[in-house]
Amino acid sequence: MTREPYGVGIVGAGPVVQAIHLPTLARLSELFVVRNIMDVNPDVAAAVAGRAGASPSSSIDELLADERVEVVAICSPSAFHGPQVIAAMRAGKRAVLCEKPFATDREQAELIAAASRETGVPVIVGAMHTVDPAWLAAIAEWEALGHEAHTIRSRVVLPPNARFETSATEVLTPRPASGLPDLDDPAVRAQMVFGGVLGLAVHDLPLIRRLLPAVDDIEVVSASALSPWGYEIGFTAHGRLVHAIGVLTEQWRPTWELEVVSDEARLLLEFPPSYVHAGSATATITTDARTVRFGPFPHNGYEGEWLALHAIASGGSAVATPVDALIDDLDFVLEVASAASETARQEETR
Repeated sequence: MTREPYGVGIVGAGPVVQAIHLPTLARLSELFVVRNIMDVNPDVAAAVAGRAGASPSSSIDELLADERVEVVAICSPSAFHGPQVIAAMRAGKRAVLCEKPFATDREQAELIAAASRETGVPVIVGAMHTVDPAWLAAIAEWEALGHEAHTIRSRVVLPPNARFETSATEVLTPRPASGLPDLDDPAVRAQMVFGGVLGLAVHDLPLIRRLLPAVDDIEVVSASALSPWGYEIGFTAHGRLVHAIGVLTEQWRPTWELEVVSDEARLLLEFPPSYVHAGSATATITTDARTVRFGPFPHNGYEGEWLALHAIASGGSAVATPVDALIDDLDFVLEVASAASETARQEETR
């Protein structure tokens, strides 16, 4: 017997919710119905909730008290993620989807893990590439064939988020315009690289961690802040080389690629930009003998997050990633971000 769609409560009603999650949930209307949207700005909450036919709230307590809300999406600023995830768990909800990063440090992540074990409520982290169907198909093939990467390259070149947001929907809370950062200031360089890792590279770093044999000897060999906004990082782990570049600029066509090279094969993943609702990535594994292509599949990683949440909330075949594994991913992201930002801080003044 098919159950009624799960009632969704969304904490935070910013551009990502408006341009990504609400359109995604609209495509999954047989599985989910948005019941309540909370934002600290009551006018924004009312306007965004009105679009979705949901009730507005101005506090998380009000949203969690709504008995129609069965699953919760935490889409607030990252500093609030930990307490809000735990509150949703303790409110007896079926499952929680938390935007990346799900915590800002290991201590906070451990508190989430303890609450999840105590309440039995699973949490999914919104790193959409980890559940992109093209990635899942390609990594299964790559590992089955026993390939071991020696070089990994992540390349992300995108217009500023506001351009995508404006194209995706009429965003009610546009970001204020800002001038060019002073990259001669070591603190500005360090913050740009740290923020770039937690805001953009975080989508690919869990994939990179899976491709590395271990990450207990990370050494950042280069890190720079790029104008007008971006980062370039090179690091090694167990003899493997990782190069990551991320730039927001109006000057280039959108590109989001993850390239993995072994002695025998090359894996290339080409992801659509975050705000483009156009299906999954495509993945190609090339060897001397053959080329295998995966995708594009009909749904993207954002739909993958919600489909996984539905399966877990329903007690289906899907199993939530253990919180300890999510903590390991977070540790990896934070270690890269901290080491790279310090290297960028010490870079000679340009």
